[in-house]
Amino acid sequence: KMAATTGRAAGAAPAGYTVLAVKLSERQRSPHCLLVKEHQVREGADTAHPPRRTLFVLNVPPYCGPDSLSRLFSRCGHVQSVDICDKPGPGEKKDKLASKFFDCKTLKGFQVAYVVFRKPAAVQAAKALSQEGPLLISTESHPVKTGISKWIASYEASIVDPKELKAEVDAYMQDYDKKMAEEEAKAAKEEGVPDEEGWVKVTRKGRKPGLPRTEAANLRVLEKEKQKRARKELLNFYAWQHRETKREHIAQLRKKFEEDKQRIALMRAQRKFRPY
Repeated sequence: KMAATTGRAAGAAPAGYTVLAVKLSERQRSPHCLLVKEHQVREGADTAHPPRRTLFVLNVPPYCGPDSLSRLFSRCGHVQSVDICDKPGPGEKKDKLASKFFDCKTLKGFQVAYVVFRKPAAVQAAKALSQEGPLLISTESHPVKTGISKWIASYEASIVDPKELKAEVDAYMQDYDKKMAEEEAKAAKEEGVPDEEGWVKVTRKGRKPGLPRTEAANLRVLEKEKQKRARKELLNFYAWQHRETKREHIAQLRKKFEEDKQRIALMRAQRKFRPY
């Protein structure tokens, strides 16, 4: 893939795209090609990446992160945000930042990026960078970590701070409790009130709300299950006893039948002709 993209540097770009040559550092001989174009979607289809102010970037290498892209295109105008994804797709605006410990997805391989500028003119200025020489991603003032230094940084970032984790979990649980309280208040307010069509919404509580199980309730449930198992074993015992009794009765009938056959045969053998 690198050979294909490198060979495209001197050739024509795909329809609608502009080729930007970039290098990781001065020591890199062959430049890497980024394919950029103005992000165009229907109004309201992509709320996180507004049209006319978003630059769509293809073939982003793994070592080029959001900070690197922001510094790379900051010469064209103020960069509001940079989103890197594994594949193109509509984005949604997020009310708050993603979790530092949860929902962390590590992207591998070449990705796509959405660079959102403050003004639409910056998108055209970014496309005009193709007329310049290869752009450097890693500089002396802002070096990009690679090799062993990148591995060490990733390992240090993977170590969880218990205080920060506890603070995030507590904040999440507070938001969750607040949301559940609002839903319960809304359900209690709407309980028994018919809607416009005359239907009454039935909640999961109803007249007999479900209470959480206590230790005594759990013991009662276990006792009922134990009695149910004992009753089932007793029924099975009676069924076995019934089968045994029936089997013995059939054996006795067969024995009596054989004795009757022997007695009849004996009577027939003892029968003699006595004329006088």
